Parts: sequence; C-alpha cells; structure tokens
Amino acid sequence: MEIIHLEKEEDFKELTKETILVDFFATWCGPCKMLANVLENVNSDIKVLKVDTDEFENLAREYKIMSIPTLILFKDGKEIKKNIGFIDEDGLEKFLK
Repeated sequence: MEIIHLEKEEDFKELTKETILVDFFATWCGPCKMLANVLENVNSDIKVLKVDTDEFENLAREYKIMSIPTLILFKDGKEIKKNIGFIDEDGLEKFLK
C-alpha cells in the first residue's frame, strides 16, 4: 500500500476524492504503531492517507474520531466504511473488499 502523510489540511478533500484509506492516528498511540506495520505489509492498490489527530484536530472533530486508530475508507469523496481500533492483516484485507 502506498502511504501518504497529510501535510496540509486543505489537501484532505482533494486526496479523498479517489478511493483511499484514511488512517487517523497519533504518534504516541501503541495500537496505531502496530497498525502502521499492518498497513505497510498489506498488498493493495488502495492508497493510505495518514492523518495525525494531534496535528489535524479539526479533521478529527469533523469525522467524529473519538478513539484511535480509526480507519475510514473513502470513495469518490464519501465515507463508505469505518473501523475503530486495531485490525490485523486478515481483517484489513476483508475490510478493503
């Protein structure tokens, strides 16, 4: 999976116009670090957009992120699936289908 780190909040809407998996995370979060390894190991054409909730609090609030990690799958700018908490490789592959 190609991993992109969000650098500017204004880029979010443009990046989520395509099919993309958004990973809301924090650098201090243990399960988020475990999920990062899973994202690197899963073979998929879907890109991953990493959004640091400490840096982009407005986006976390807009998408009602209460727990991290939270994955949201976007397609054509719309949220189509959400997973809250750690997910293993098998679970992620099923989630992406």
